[in-house]
Amino acid sequence: MRIVVLSPRVAPGILTLDAWDALRDAVTVHAAEDDPHVRAIVASGIAVEISDEPPAYADKTVWIAPTGDAEWARAVADDLMADEADQVEVVFGSYDVPGGSLVDLVEVMDRLRTECPWTAEQTHASLAPYVLEEAQETFETLESGDSEHLREELGDLLMQVVFHSRIAAEAEGWDIDDVTAGITAKLIRRNPHVFAPETLDHVPTTSAEIDAQWQRIKQQERDGDLSPGHDH
Repeated sequence: MRIVVLSPRVAPGILTLDAWDALRDAVTVHAAEDDPHVRAIVASGIAVEISDEPPAYADKTVWIAPTGDAEWARAVADDLMADEADQVEVVFGSYDVPGGSLVDLVEVMDRLRTECPWTAEQTHASLAPYVLEEAQETFETLESGDSEHLREELGDLLMQVVFHSRIAAEAEGWDIDDVTAGITAKLIRRNPHVFAPETLDHVPTTSAEIDAQWQRIKQQERDGDLSPGHDH
């Protein structure tokens, strides 16, 4: 028997080969709850029975855990394997990529903006003091060398980025994806020694050379010689 665990941060239907093999080899597939992942699996031609009953051991059976709930899968596997004759394998059908939890932050901010009166009232102007405050607190934490506190302060600063992006998404024509796409393009453009060394006559190798290259490209963007996006 196998239990498949799926990530809520991966598009429905994007599964590992191990997960697809487990599902296709199963005689019966159960799911603890209906969700987009389960519907994608059904759409692929695999029958899934939704059941709120506790899983019972059965050979050639697959249970799809509630999406993202690895603890549910492990607990069920431990319970079922109390009888040493029962063999249960937990299969991870999809994994979070680095940065995947940023999706959660965006979703939380979306919900707060629509359901929390205070959050819904905020504007770029009303939030401006918080940006300065969070940046200052982050700076002070950097000076203190407290790594755990730094993690927390960076989260507070990141929230301001997501908050302003959410406000802009409503009426200004850009959102958090535009922010991240913009800085990603800028990093690639200003670091050709990493991303396009074949375009350079001389590939910088020292920190001083790399900084000079960055400043040179930045100035070219300002002069209109390169496509810059917005620069600060």
